[in-house]
Amino acid sequence: MTESRAIQTAGSYPALSRTYPADFTVDAAYKESLPDLQNGPASLIVGARTAIQHVGISNFRLPIRYLTRSGGEITLETSVTGSVSLEADRKGINMSRIMRSFYAHADKRFSMGVLAAALDDYKSDLDSLDARIQMRLSYPIQVDSLRSGLSGWQYYDIALELVEQAGHRLRIMHFDYVYSSTCPCSLELAEHARQVRGQLATPHSQRSIARISAVMQGDTLWFEDMVELCRRAVSTETQVMVKREDEQAFAELNAANPIFVEDAVRAFAEQLLSEPRIGDFRVVASHQESLHSHDAVSLLTSGLTFEQVSLDPMAFAGLRA
Repeated sequence: MTESRAIQTAGSYPALSRTYPADFTVDAAYKESLPDLQNGPASLIVGARTAIQHVGISNFRLPIRYLTRSGGEITLETSVTGSVSLEADRKGINMSRIMRSFYAHADKRFSMGVLAAALDDYKSDLDSLDARIQMRLSYPIQVDSLRSGLSGWQYYDIALELVEQAGHRLRIMHFDYVYSSTCPCSLELAEHARQVRGQLATPHSQRSIARISAVMQGDTLWFEDMVELCRRAVSTETQVMVKREDEQAFAELNAANPIFVEDAVRAFAEQLLSEPRIGDFRVVASHQESLHSHDAVSLLTSGLTFEQVSLDPMAFAGLRA
């Protein structure tokens, strides 16, 4: 009985085609008939009827052309995140519009002006008050070895962010710098063992990483400028091409620049404070200990932009050198 009713019920529906209609074309009337739940009435809102600060899409990738400080040009795969604010009485947004708006500018050579134009477009397309675009890339710079005369490509993880909130815009660069940190305490203890007891000992050092987030103001702040700023702050950047003489030089360089994580963030801060093209900033550093089974970490901020009371549980876990 139950089975026959199911067959009868199913039989009351029209037969559906199981073949993809490759020759079907869409006209204006058909497009107009398509349902659009995201732009539906407020009665369709699920959950609290409250504003959402940012909603959008993350990690859509495309090639972007960047100008180098020397005047050259390089095309790099770039991961883009775009989001807008959503008012309390609106159901949702048409997320594909963010991509379409960005793609309209994607073939232009990158500048913060181009990024601002893209932000203007999708803010207008989505009728939003606030908006954000973030672009992540890995930027290559050729670096020389310390003594052997070899050279290789160092890659720097960078994110550029344009944020508009309450009519105010901020341009922010996030920059990861990987370096070696020799523990000053361990260095002194190793030397004590050598001198007092004639005991061979080696200080511990480890690969370390600092993530610098800086508000850009005034003239162009090139990626190469940020690299040089970091090298002035902490000179023990990890190496690319290394022969024996380079390895010895790196050991000497580390011994000449032992550094605790507290020293590191202050050294970066000193350089950032002296750079007029940088406003508010944050430095997060992680020394991924070879002595301990845990990391040594530090966070330093300057200005209101990056001040924080609560710490993201993944703030330091996300730093992997």
